[in-house]
Amino acid sequence: MSQINLLLLCGGGGDEHAISLLSANFFETSLAKLADINVLRVELDSNGQYRTQEGDECELTNSRQIRFADKEPWPVDYVIPCIHGYPGETGDIQSYLELINLPYFGCNSEASRNCFNKVTAKMWFSALDIPNTPYLFLNDYNEQALAQAESALKEWGSVFIKAASQGSSVGCYRVDSLEQLSSSLQEAFTYSPYVVVEKTINARELEVAVYELNGEIIATKPGEIICADNTFYTFDEKYASNSQAETKIEAEISLEICQQIQAYAVKVFKGMKLSHLSRIDFFLTPDNEILLNEINTFPGLTPISMFPKMLQHHGDNFSEFLYSSIKGQLV
Repeated sequence: MSQINLLLLCGGGGDEHAISLLSANFFETSLAKLADINVLRVELDSNGQYRTQEGDECELTNSRQIRFADKEPWPVDYVIPCIHGYPGETGDIQSYLELINLPYFGCNSEASRNCFNKVTAKMWFSALDIPNTPYLFLNDYNEQALAQAESALKEWGSVFIKAASQGSSVGCYRVDSLEQLSSSLQEAFTYSPYVVVEKTINARELEVAVYELNGEIIATKPGEIICADNTFYTFDEKYASNSQAETKIEAEISLEICQQIQAYAVKVFKGMKLSHLSRIDFFLTPDNEILLNEINTFPGLTPISMFPKMLQHHGDNFSEFLYSSIKGQLV
């Protein structure tokens, strides 16, 4: 195959739609350096409608084409589903691509789904014998659930309430008092039918870029997110221009801790059958306890995102990594 028609699918219509568009810009810049790839960028909106950058409505058909109302269809050889949160990291888009046998970049539908749901993910972490934060699982907001959450808060002193099926800290609340508990639970349940109550861990936040290159799974040295005092890495702190969060591409930690985090990252990447790329986040306590926090199966690639910076810091080139992934599936 001399020329590859690549569909860059972005947006999604969810809470992270705008961030997806920024990541798509990064992909376009990276793909522009690859001579034998033709790129068509298509945005998916909240109504399920596809549009090109020129505003032309279109659809992705089961014959692996982008079909237009008034011009010739565009055959698709490969897809980059650059959609954060729903319906990309949830596995929905991947399920359709698998159904029509269209190769794509990133984790498959099952791996995406397992990582995105915080309950399922934590069950996997424990099954793989990787330490993670103590938690409580709730499937409804009622008196029993509130009593369970109150008991956890009394035991742990502080908790995070998280919508189980959301990304980028959407539907995530820190609760330090009983007065905050009920409203935070109710709010979290508006984002997801399942909610996780996690013990608050006073720890450093470390991130590892994990990716496949030339048949090898690579885990970079951990980077670090440093938030302002007594805050956490909210959606706004991740992406707002006035964010007070500070990032370090390489955390100042011992070699032993670094290697253990990298080993856990590779273990969960292999164990959960991830593909191509993921950003895997950890906590490191003052007692040097390592806890796996979460996995992002399609990490942000905005100008301030950690994944591409850590990949480059490791000595690899994102365009070359991308090209290797694409060609590896189309041989």
